[in-house]
Amino acid sequence: MPKEKPLILVTNDDGITAPGIRALVEVMKELGDVIVVAPDSPQSGMGHAITISDTLFCEPVTINKNYKHKEYSCSGTPADCVKIATQEILHRKPDLCVSGINHGSNSSINVIYSGTMSAAVEAGVEGIPAIGFSLLDYSLTADFEPAKKYVKKITQDVLKNGLPKGVVLNVNLPKLSASKIKGIKVCRQANAHWEEEYDKRTNPQGRDYYWLTGKFVNKDDGQDTDEWALTNGYVSVVPVQFDLTAHHFIKELNSRNLNV
Repeated sequence: MPKEKPLILVTNDDGITAPGIRALVEVMKELGDVIVVAPDSPQSGMGHAITISDTLFCEPVTINKNYKHKEYSCSGTPADCVKIATQEILHRKPDLCVSGINHGSNSSINVIYSGTMSAAVEAGVEGIPAIGFSLLDYSLTADFEPAKKYVKKITQDVLKNGLPKGVVLNVNLPKLSASKIKGIKVCRQANAHWEEEYDKRTNPQGRDYYWLTGKFVNKDDGQDTDEWALTNGYVSVVPVQFDLTAHHFIKELNSRNLNV
């Protein structure tokens, strides 16, 4: 009997028609049976938001008439897409969930804001091995070709060897030609942050409004971080856990007199 192909759920946060998810689909078609459930419009920066106070629509769509796999356009967030895929669309739990390829970085602190990574984390919560992929190029004309062999290699490894319970992978790819990418580095998340401010303006009706602006600041000098790897021409792979407990602080917190 031939071995059943792995079932791979593909999603993203840039929307189902974004070039990045199209590149990801092409790679995943080589590795297994693909089902796409992705937002019907861009959902960048949505984090792990879910739809609870509005109706949710999820409908089959044809993005490419040559595709044999099924695709669904969802009105909700990336996390919604994973939830509805696993509970309403798929006939079994997928063997893998891949999210992306995101247009823009999700390294360092960006992981907590990322819809791309939140989709992967949601899959991890549901016990599905998951990977989020991001390319450091925000352009809709970004070249995803150099990234494909690294996406394939990392995905093949996870399909073969799995991931620990509660862990997903955050993969970022530098904006470089294939000949200039030096390889893959397994890293920790850099200690960096955004220094933000709001640009306050007034519309013609006299109502104030705000644009969020800011700059990314990396004060981490370590050479084992995702930011270092990307700056130096490597693909960064950071294992991410969604248990946010600060385990190292439990003992000290228990020693304080918190009872009333």
